[in-house]
Amino acid sequence: MNMKLMTRAAILLAVGLTLSMVPGSAQDSASTSDPAMDKLWGDSVVKLRAENAERGQLFDEGNYAMFIHWGLYSQLGNQVNGKTYYGIGEWIMNPRMAGIPVADYKKLAGSFNPVNFDAQEIASIAKDAGMKYIVITAKHHDGFAMYDSQANDFNIVDATPWGKDPMKELAAACREAGLGFGFYYSHNQDWTFPGGGGGPTVDEDGNPATFDDYFNKKCLPQVKEITTEYGPIEIVWFDTPGKMPKHYVEQLVDVVHKNQPRAMVSGRAGHGLGDYQTLGDMEVPRENIEGLWESVDTTNDSWAYAWYDEYWKSPREILSRLLACVGRGGTYMLNIGPRGDGAVPERAAATLRQSGEWIRRYPQVVYGTQASPWEHALPWGDVTRKGNTLFLCVFDWPTSGKLYLPNLKTEILSSELLVGSQSEPIAWNRSGDSVVLELPPRAPEKLVSVIELQLASEPEVDPVWTLDPNVETEILAEFADVTNIEKSGKRWMEKFGEWKGIIHAHGFETGGKATWEIDVIEPGDYNVDLTYAGEGRLVWEVEIEGGQKIRNQQNSSHNYQSFPIGWLQFPHPGRYRVSVSCIDGELESASLKAIRFSPIR
Repeated sequence: MNMKLMTRAAILLAVGLTLSMVPGSAQDSASTSDPAMDKLWGDSVVKLRAENAERGQLFDEGNYAMFIHWGLYSQLGNQVNGKTYYGIGEWIMNPRMAGIPVADYKKLAGSFNPVNFDAQEIASIAKDAGMKYIVITAKHHDGFAMYDSQANDFNIVDATPWGKDPMKELAAACREAGLGFGFYYSHNQDWTFPGGGGGPTVDEDGNPATFDDYFNKKCLPQVKEITTEYGPIEIVWFDTPGKMPKHYVEQLVDVVHKNQPRAMVSGRAGHGLGDYQTLGDMEVPRENIEGLWESVDTTNDSWAYAWYDEYWKSPREILSRLLACVGRGGTYMLNIGPRGDGAVPERAAATLRQSGEWIRRYPQVVYGTQASPWEHALPWGDVTRKGNTLFLCVFDWPTSGKLYLPNLKTEILSSELLVGSQSEPIAWNRSGDSVVLELPPRAPEKLVSVIELQLASEPEVDPVWTLDPNVETEILAEFADVTNIEKSGKRWMEKFGEWKGIIHAHGFETGGKATWEIDVIEPGDYNVDLTYAGEGRLVWEVEIEGGQKIRNQQNSSHNYQSFPIGWLQFPHPGRYRVSVSCIDGELESASLKAIRFSPIR
């Protein structure tokens, strides 16, 4: 059973949480109350305002947050001595990037003067974007503290001409805006402090330094500081535990829970001691995940500011990834990387605000929702749920005027097309095991249109993949059953730190195949493409068990590309089993990512 479907008390009990209040005041409560918003959320959902949220509530019901990577590295913007290094900017001093010596890196603090930092503006962007809390880097792997640390003078107050504590300002701005606030803290890696992970192995006097030296002199004291000096906080986001021994992590978690009983500890604390699961960088899941979890992503390719990086996620892509996370039962935390002067890149702010405008129109789709009963995206978009209500988020509006909702067995009480706060009923009928909604010719929204279904009871759905008669249906290899081949995860970097990942089918040998069970609503011909990587030319075979078989030889590439295989005919509506085999060529190199079906018109 998906934990999102459990009661609030059961969820909190399951992760060992205690109930209490988070930041705010009576004045905050009055200023941020929105009766219309509360009505949209429904009586069963506790109001998501930072001043009255229970521990973990903003995380689990808010579903959307801002991550901020900002530090000494930001003023370099990935350029050192006139050379640009392509990859994630917060790693610029690391040998795998520019390899800046510790002494040289520390000198950068003398010119760090972020005069354009505006805590109120950042909080405003987050609020306008529809985010419910902010998590910012207190200290990243470079060891530079972005707050007034008494434990170590390599910090933004003592080591820079600016001499201010931006975390005080941002914590206050978040409370004023009704947002939660939290800190990122790199607890294992510290590249500038003796004994820290990846740091100097001797101290300033040339004596051997141990991890225990770093932990007791810097790490533990600083975690105590960030959990006592900045008011109530929502999360302490530890990162990259590596081989850090468990007893160190236990001490840090104990400090957080003692000083901030309401705060969550990230899944990357290590040794399973976090309060929730954190997925891999930039990983948006394709299948529902049980329990409390988050996906962390960034508005372009780098987490910290990189001068060249103008590959921004559009408002539509932001909403697609947000709704994919919410639809899979989790939380989405999206990063911005302010410049060295403290300013937020204009395009990041603009796309966040544009996508946030859509969320303001449809808050009930995002906040306090549960995972999709289909357990995966649908060809035309995604689904979120609130009790007996389904929200169909349509990205690809059907030109036929018919939207297919497969294998929904529950009785439908009403079906309405939402247009902001307005709605209009839409007709629907059942066709076999599918519901067919009759839609107007044009989508009412430019980004994502929303249809609300009220059901007679909790939805009962068969989540089997179904070929949509209007749009192409892509089914990933991770949903396949495999015979005599392997199915496993694969992650790689496009640039340093820019992670991509899939679950692929590979290791093809005689008789090896990947098989999907699929439903067909409208019989007929469908064009079949395969998305794969490999070497040289490969021969692929696609077969309907007990039916047609097609075969084709196509080229391959080190990166994943789609190639046509041919037309398959499904002679009647119903359930089929379709299998894919690689039968000739350099079989050991063949890596299958997905199969795609496009209806022939």
